[in-house]
Amino acid sequence: MSNKSSYEWRKQMMWGLLLIGFGTLVLLDQLDVYHVDGLWHYAPLVLTVMGVNKMIGFPTAKDFTTGLWMVFVSLWLFAVFENLFGLTFSNGWPVPVIFCGVTMILEPFIERRLAPETEPANEK
Repeated sequence: MSNKSSYEWRKQMMWGLLLIGFGTLVLLDQLDVYHVDGLWHYAPLVLTVMGVNKMIGFPTAKDFTTGLWMVFVSLWLFAVFENLFGLTFSNGWPVPVIFCGVTMILEPFIERRLAPETEPANEK
C-alpha cells in the first residue's frame, strides 16, 4: 500500500468512526437512553478534528494552513461559546485577525518545510 493510499484510507476510517460516534450519540438521545444536553454546544470541536485530519499525513502547504485555520477557528468558537477568558463575539473578533497575520507570516515557512520531495523512479 502506497503512502498516499494509506493516508486516504486513514482519513476515510477516521470520518467513518466520527460519523458512527455522532450517530450513536444522537440515537441514544432520541431514544431517551442517554441525554446529551450540551452536545450541540461542543459542535465547534468537530472542526478541530477536521483540521487535524487535514494536517496529518502528506499534506500540501495549503492543506496544512487550511487545517491550522480550521483548528484555530474551532477553538476560538469554543472559547466564545464557553465565554473563556471573557471572550464574546463582540470583543473577540480581533483574535482571528491576529491569527490571519500569523498565518501569512508562517505560510512561506510551512511551504518550504512541506515542499514536495522527488521520489526515486525505482521505488513504488
